[in-house]
Amino acid sequence: MRMMKSTKYKETEIGEIPEEWSILKLSDLTFKITKGTTPTTLGGKFVNKGINFVKVESLNDDGTINQEKFMYIDEETNNLLARSKLQRNDLLYSIAGTIGRVSIVSDDILPANVNQAVAILRPNLSKINLLYLRYALVNPELKNYLLSKVVHAVQANLSLSEIGNCPVPIPDTKEQEKIAKILSDLDSKIKLNQQMKKSLESIGQSLFKYWFVDFEFPNEKTKPYKLSGGEMVDSELGEIPKGWKIKPIDEIAKFLNGLALQKFPAEEGEEYLPVIKIRELRQGITESTDKANLSLPSEYIINDGDILFSWSGSLEVVIWTSGRGALNQHLFKVSSDTYPKWFYYDWVLHYLPEYRLIAEGKATTMGHIQRQHLKNSLVVIPSEGTLTKMNNVLNPIIEKLIEININSRNLSQIRELLLPKLMSGKIRVPVEVRT
Repeated sequence: MRMMKSTKYKETEIGEIPEEWSILKLSDLTFKITKGTTPTTLGGKFVNKGINFVKVESLNDDGTINQEKFMYIDEETNNLLARSKLQRNDLLYSIAGTIGRVSIVSDDILPANVNQAVAILRPNLSKINLLYLRYALVNPELKNYLLSKVVHAVQANLSLSEIGNCPVPIPDTKEQEKIAKILSDLDSKIKLNQQMKKSLESIGQSLFKYWFVDFEFPNEKTKPYKLSGGEMVDSELGEIPKGWKIKPIDEIAKFLNGLALQKFPAEEGEEYLPVIKIRELRQGITESTDKANLSLPSEYIINDGDILFSWSGSLEVVIWTSGRGALNQHLFKVSSDTYPKWFYYDWVLHYLPEYRLIAEGKATTMGHIQRQHLKNSLVVIPSEGTLTKMNNVLNPIIEKLIEININSRNLSQIRELLLPKLMSGKIRVPVEVRT
């Protein structure tokens, strides 16, 4: 039978928790708390391929580990760094620079070692659920507690002793498991969405190349056009299918440059729009995102599904799905009343590597492209009937991408709302009790 009783709370150094929960130091919940070392300080060396060496940059905010950012050490160096050899189910906690990223070590990255900016927490799983401990450490209450212990020297740094003294709220084992399952189910769904997104993006880009670069779109008999002897004609881009046209990319879409939004500051307490800059394209809207008032012209308001293209600094093109916002300078909002969204999105994506090379070649602190570069970017346009057939295939892909991204955003918001409430016992999970 399921029983829930009225919860009474007690005050602790990390806020209120249920009376029946306990508080234990992290050092009492772990077998080991240590950190890595720079290999060269002990006579070790980096190699081109070998044992994985995890840096703080390898740890993502969402708890995943980016293996593309690993360095490598040889076996001899790994043995020199015996103290920081990783084991399955170790928790990695970033303690320098960016504080508070937490990841779980899985078999697929082993053998591995870490540098001095990463702490290793080896949990005693007879005392605490592994997933519960990870969620406890990323809970804002606990994260803020540890951030208050950070020493700011050359860069922010958190000592191992402060980590060991960190107080962790401890419900009974069954409640730990229930809390961890709720949160991990949400994360699993978000991860599945990300995998679906990557697959759809790969399919869409492959089809675009096959149809618009290789010209192997389906002909009237559903056979590859060029391979099946489809008629080709000369053009300034070389041979293209008969009946197709060529236009500059800025004639198939409107590239609206953003505003200097410091001229539209939001007053304290008034309704506002988050200012979307290059930073927001990469990490979404955060607490540090600037705010603009609602008086800006409507065409500079960003909505879900808009295509945004940063033309200076870090050149990116994204399908925006982080809610309404205000278009800042250095960003284009790309749109068209004539052509479908996937068409101009894929063409910008197609030219993005070239734009990045142009920007890198600028002798300025912030490389950029100019409108003339858009004018020089020629695209091929199918006949109306062919474009309609293509749209029937590619439009559902981009619409599904938008749907998946919005769904992931909503799930993330639910998780962020639930996490501190579950970790403080403000929301209790039902636990089976035998009577």
